[in-house]
Amino acid sequence: MANKIIAENQPGNKVWVANLSIVFALLAVLALLSLHFLSPEFTPSWRMVSEYANGKFEWMLFIFFSCWGISSWYTAYLLWSYVRSKAGKAGIILLFFSGAGEILAAFFNVNHPQHGTAGTLGIPTFVIASLLISYHLKTRDGWKENKTILLWSAHATWISVVLVIITMVMMITGFKNAGIIIGPGQKPPAVLPDGVVALVGYANRILIVVYIFWLLFVSNNYRKIFKAEPGLVRL
Repeated sequence: MANKIIAENQPGNKVWVANLSIVFALLAVLALLSLHFLSPEFTPSWRMVSEYANGKFEWMLFIFFSCWGISSWYTAYLLWSYVRSKAGKAGIILLFFSGAGEILAAFFNVNHPQHGTAGTLGIPTFVIASLLISYHLKTRDGWKENKTILLWSAHATWISVVLVIITMVMMITGFKNAGIIIGPGQKPPAVLPDGVVALVGYANRILIVVYIFWLLFVSNNYRKIFKAEPGLVRL
């Protein structure tokens, strides 16, 4: 019968995967937070997170991107046998690609010619993935009660991308008006020129927090469902 609840074969493994997803997401947050104290020379208002690679603690940035990507992969694995719709499955595949982009960013830092490729693979795919998966999950028991947070966190992903684009255009325009050229191969100025409105660094960090929050929320809610009723999955 449709919508009938049945037992999943190995629920314990799924809770374990959810726990790992949460742990790696929290490690990513911790690594990012620590970089603000380890490398204070990178002003967070207008310096992108990837620029920490030019500091003394590139290895911490590597940990950040790696943990973020691993959390995305664990979340994708967690949901693969749980999500039933074709759109939801497509979302999970995109989430896997997003995780690959995040991990590639760990190996291809901001100075690598393929860093942009990593960003292209990791950022937009996450937006589509979170929306496709969330709109499927909101119809399932255990998710209906939290669908407001689920959907808002999914929509916050594309809103954060738009925010990054807007603030990036504002900053580049300000630099151009100040006679400073910003582009591939160009080093940013050591000091922000007067009159330049530069908030892209904050927008970049908001995007990261939003993305990781969605991973944490989905993994934790999945875990709570199975702890409340061990091994239950709705078809």
